[in-house]
Order: sequence, then C-alpha cells, then structure tokens
Amino acid sequence: MVKILALLVGLMVSSAMANEVQYQLEGNTYQGYFVAQDQADKLVLLIHDWNGLTEYEQRRADMLAEAGYAVFAADLFGKGIRPTEDVDKRQHTGELYQDRQKMRRLVMAALDTAGELGANTRQVVIMGYCFGGAVALEMARAGSDFLGYVSFHGGLGTPEGQDYSQTQGEILVLHGTADPMISMQDFAALAEALEQHQVPNEMIAYGGADHAFTEFDDARYHPEADRRSWQRFLGFLEDRFASH
Repeated sequence: MVKILALLVGLMVSSAMANEVQYQLEGNTYQGYFVAQDQADKLVLLIHDWNGLTEYEQRRADMLAEAGYAVFAADLFGKGIRPTEDVDKRQHTGELYQDRQKMRRLVMAALDTAGELGANTRQVVIMGYCFGGAVALEMARAGSDFLGYVSFHGGLGTPEGQDYSQTQGEILVLHGTADPMISMQDFAALAEALEQHQVPNEMIAYGGADHAFTEFDDARYHPEADRRSWQRFLGFLEDRFASH
C-alpha cells in the first residue's frame, strides 16, 4: 500500500483543488500533482516526459480539471529529480526502459495514491507525453484494467518479448509526421501490431509536426497540431468515460 506522506501546497485552480503530493514506493519518495473538481469519478493518470514532472504537466493537469476530470500527474523519477541536461534525462528514462516491471510499479503507486485522495481508480485513462506516451503503451501491453491509453508524440516501439495480446481498453496515438525521433515506420509498425491483436485504436499523424509538438515553450511547438490533438483527446476522454 502506498503511504501518502504529505499534501504540501494547497491552492485553487479555477474551481478545482490542486495539491502537490508526496508518496513512497520501495523506500523512495516521489512527488506528484493531484487536481480535481468536487467529484473525482473520472480519473486521468498523466505521465511526464523525460524532463520529469514540471510546470508543463501541471498546466496540462489544470486544463483537464477545468474540463471536469480528476488528474493525478505521476512522478516516475523521484522527488526533486527534474533533469535539465540530455545526458541526465537519458539516464533516468533509460533506467526505467531497462526495468519495465519497476516502470509498471511506479504507475500503479501513483494510481494507488490517487485512490487515497478520493479518485475513482476503477475508471481510468492513462496518457503521457514523449517518454510518458511510451509508459502509457507499456501499461496497455501489461493488460492494465484502464479504459484508455493515450500517447502524445511518445515512443511507439514494442520491446522484445512483449505484445498487445492482453490489452484492455482503447488506444489513441497522436503523432507528428516530421518527428525525427519516432519515425512513421514506427507508427506503421504499431498500427500493424494493434490490428494483429484486434486492439481498438485510433492513430492520427499531424503533417509538419515535429517531436514535442504540444510543448508550449519548445521551439518545436506546433500550435495547430496542439489544438487539434487536444480537441481529439478531450473527445476520446468523453467517449471512454461515457461508455462505462
């Protein structure tokens, strides 16, 4: 059982209550971010990119709360670990890519913490950016009992020995055709894998969008792809939660 150590910063974001939350897993402390309206029946589990959990993910969580969802933005690196250099970012993501079981435990620890805060953990959509998108697909392959899995410009490769035969729920992939890090060949290979295992899915590629096309302050930010992908994501959430 994940133990919540503290609710640190209480503040109001629109009509939603938001808190930074410390929790533990296997002797290590993590610091997530929870935001919800008065009811928390519809939970979105948000996974950060390789920068760690920063103001960007908190801003996205606030946007989702304004749309009526409870959001727990997970921390997969650890309290205070917010790398700024690429070599450090590769180290922290690489450690989890090499230990997929730990990656899954970290996601479930965040989910347990959201449940301790009153969120309904029986109705969950997991989503992520870049590294976080790869984590969302990892949970799909793990057979997690989630309603949906969403990747924004995330890693799309399938590790050796894994497949989508146990996937429950639907998958939404939002990708940029100009992404030099995750190719359209990767995109097509994932589409074929999902079809092979008859996984309900929607995969959208935005012309001219680079990697990290949703990140507001990044030079690669693509306003139109961001707008359209966010709109589709909100529609996906509405459909997924309405069906259950």
